[in-house]
Amino acid sequence: MRKKVLSVVLTGTMAAMMLAGCGGSSSSTSTSGTNTSGSTTSQAASSATTSTGSSSSGGSLRLVNGKIEVDAQLKELAQAYKDETGVEVQIESMGGGVDIQGTLKGYYQSDNMPDIFVCGGSADFSNWTGMLADMSNQAWVSDTDAAYKDADGKVIGFPYTTEAIGLAYNADILSKAGIDPASITGPDSMKSAFETLDSKKDELGLTAVIGYCAEATNLYWSTGNHMFGIYEDAGLARDDTTYADKLNNGGEIDETRFKPYAEMIGLFNQYSDPSLLVSGTYDQQILNFASGKYAFVTQGSWIGATMTNDDKEAYDAAGDFKVGMLPYAFQDGIDTIQTNSPSWWAVFQNDNTAEAEKFLQWCAGDAGQKILVEKAGFISPFKSCTYVASDPFAETISDYTKAGKTSAWHWLDNKEGLAQNALGVVYQDYASGNIKDADTFTSTIEQVCKQYYSN
Repeated sequence: MRKKVLSVVLTGTMAAMMLAGCGGSSSSTSTSGTNTSGSTTSQAASSATTSTGSSSSGGSLRLVNGKIEVDAQLKELAQAYKDETGVEVQIESMGGGVDIQGTLKGYYQSDNMPDIFVCGGSADFSNWTGMLADMSNQAWVSDTDAAYKDADGKVIGFPYTTEAIGLAYNADILSKAGIDPASITGPDSMKSAFETLDSKKDELGLTAVIGYCAEATNLYWSTGNHMFGIYEDAGLARDDTTYADKLNNGGEIDETRFKPYAEMIGLFNQYSDPSLLVSGTYDQQILNFASGKYAFVTQGSWIGATMTNDDKEAYDAAGDFKVGMLPYAFQDGIDTIQTNSPSWWAVFQNDNTAEAEKFLQWCAGDAGQKILVEKAGFISPFKSCTYVASDPFAETISDYTKAGKTSAWHWLDNKEGLAQNALGVVYQDYASGNIKDADTFTSTIEQVCKQYYSN
């Protein structure tokens, strides 16, 4: 009976979404889907059609993975679990433009749901309200700050990897300039460090102190999502949604907090590479950082994969320098970087739920983490994990995580299109000088947000 009721509800929901011309997908609600860490291939189209029958029971599980690039590694994980427990885990990988949530809805209608599947954020999870296992009592929950919780505080998403947003830096350059990264703890020390680096650009081989790009057409996601998200969350407890809630209450901006944030963005405008500030591309921004031309760069940990793959030659030539991350300390006392999972694994409630939960607990343990970190290259969200991925930013993220010095990010819950349709151009205008100062930037952002939320 419950199945029939849910089917009717979901059918109605799907019909409404089709009429609205939109559908949930992990790429639309996750950072890794928008010019960040995830790269996928067209192999997903064939993977998505390789179903394995109805929800499994007893000695097998089925997991839908949204990162096609680690398909082989997850199958190795599944084999290790089978070798240890006898339970088979079938990995079904999707990517390369496949509408994962749409495919899952089709699976539901045909009574073909996997036991575990990927969700990329609130929009994805909302497709399955009342159908997912509450994992709040699982042992792994107390070992991470990155579990996904619903509006009632129930844990319904397992974090299998983590990404971070912080002020990324070239540790070798800072060392040569005599700057201890730990000394940059607020706006005054940040400004002092920028001035020192600027005065030594020639001897350090720098093109600019910082690689910050505010081009609005293609990089709105960087400024309007990630950079704006620093205002929303930097320095806060992971469950503190004070400023995100204000924003979603009619587009309110807290001027007392935003003004020093605006001054930090002004500092970035002043010391960025003028050739890229309002016309640069993401690829050029990361290539220049990997080449040692910038001491800082305003992108998240996902750039590590770019530096060691696409930009490997330039990174090697620059000495494979050590990197790190600083808190965006636009106010004294901000001492966290922002970390989150780009997506989570959810457990569908069925006869196999307990077995699925056992598998996820194993994944959070030593054997699972060794494969996920060392083979798949994931940065562990679990505090007890002793393995460190080869990613350049893995060590610093692990250090902040173990120290409990992380904030979450809530820009995923901002009104749809806010970054692309409203915020991006304001950051570009500030960078280009059309907006003259931090006060005007603050008032303009406030005006734009209120207008956008009123429509």
